[in-house]
Amino acid sequence: MSKIRMGLVFGGRSEEHEISVMSARSVFNAADKEKYDIIPFAVSKKGYWLDPDSSLKILIDESISRVPEDHDGPIALSIRPFMETELDLVFPVLHGPYGEDGRIQGLFEMLDIPYVGAGVLDSAIGMDKEVMKNLFAFHGIPQADYKVFHKYEKEKGLEELIAAINHDILWPCFVKPANLGSSIGISKVNKAELLPEALEEAFKYDHKVIIEEFIPGREIECSVYGNIDISASLPGEIKSFHEFYDYTAKYKDSATKLIIPAELKDSIVEEIRRLAVSAFRAIGARGFARVDFFVTDQEEVLVNEINTIPGFTCYSMYARMWEATGVTYSELIDKLVKLALEWESYTK
Repeated sequence: MSKIRMGLVFGGRSEEHEISVMSARSVFNAADKEKYDIIPFAVSKKGYWLDPDSSLKILIDESISRVPEDHDGPIALSIRPFMETELDLVFPVLHGPYGEDGRIQGLFEMLDIPYVGAGVLDSAIGMDKEVMKNLFAFHGIPQADYKVFHKYEKEKGLEELIAAINHDILWPCFVKPANLGSSIGISKVNKAELLPEALEEAFKYDHKVIIEEFIPGREIECSVYGNIDISASLPGEIKSFHEFYDYTAKYKDSATKLIIPAELKDSIVEEIRRLAVSAFRAIGARGFARVDFFVTDQEEVLVNEINTIPGFTCYSMYARMWEATGVTYSELIDKLVKLALEWESYTK
């Protein structure tokens, strides 16, 4: 059989650019070269697309952490090599805005190219924490209390927000950009006086923020994949020695412990896996995702959020939880490609 010509798109305009490069490098190294002819396309932080030869050099050279900005002229012209390359499908490993939010998926839909992962709508919902949490609430999925605050409310709505936190959410609370991942722009706020500073930090990345109840307890994650039939992995636990699991704890602190599988009662494991599938279905997802949870001291399981393109290195929680469930990293790539091609045939 002929090889599958798979485009691997990585980098991108998000603050999670460097993580995307690491994820793509892992996919490139682990994918079975007997099955796949991988054609990489790196996207710079300004949105320029590199040709496959230049992109391949980035994947091979592990000292390169971000796509170089050596282009000028219209961005639309830089995408021409991608548009002119014959591909069987695309594996987008683009975390955050412009890659995980439905925009790049819309391009693939317009070009009629199958692609790995969530579709346009489910990607957009998974990226926007307000819409995601509203859908979770509609479906009765347990979660922390939250409020939404917009940039235009900053001048006149701050006192009302503080009053709402005092009444409904309490202190400490978390302030998060509504559309971002990897714990970028997040602050834990212990008192009202510190709220304006936290809002300013979050507003650097988005025009609306989520103010969320602080849930003391264990941080648990669960991997999911599927289209019609959905499967959930054994869960894993994150033990961070920071005040919360921030960007430094995730990617730079070797003291952060990832316990896979998590040491939990069987009944709690089953509840986490059940809720992971429920969250996946609630946003109408397909392909794959990672669902994040809190487990309180009272053994209550709460969904935190869903990530439709989670960190995808071979050391990332998503892949490691599947490995603990019996699916190797290379097999996982095969499974996700198969799901993408199945979805394409299902919808035709």
